[in-house]
Amino acid sequence: IPAQPAAGEAKRDDGVLICAPIVGTFYRSPAPEAKVYVEVGDVVKKGQVLGLIEAMKLMNEIESEADGRVAEILAENAKPVEYGTPLFRIEPAAPTARV
Repeated sequence: IPAQPAAGEAKRDDGVLICAPIVGTFYRSPAPEAKVYVEVGDVVKKGQVLGLIEAMKLMNEIESEADGRVAEILAENAKPVEYGTPLFRIEPAAPTARV
């Protein structure tokens, strides 16, 4: 039986989509003048913060669901997102061979 994707994650043949788990405003950085969390091409680890969604004055971290590389950033900074809106596409890291 194949594993089901976690909430906020959808698997595609060309990567893992990280989707908004809540309705709110998407931000790529922790503050307007701060550096963005990730750029296209960055290597990320499962659990690494990719961005934030502000909902009811609370900041909710959006984390990577897989080790890999940021292939696309699909949401615009400081724009509203709905539940299930694709935010990022992660190309999974190639499995490492165990000897």
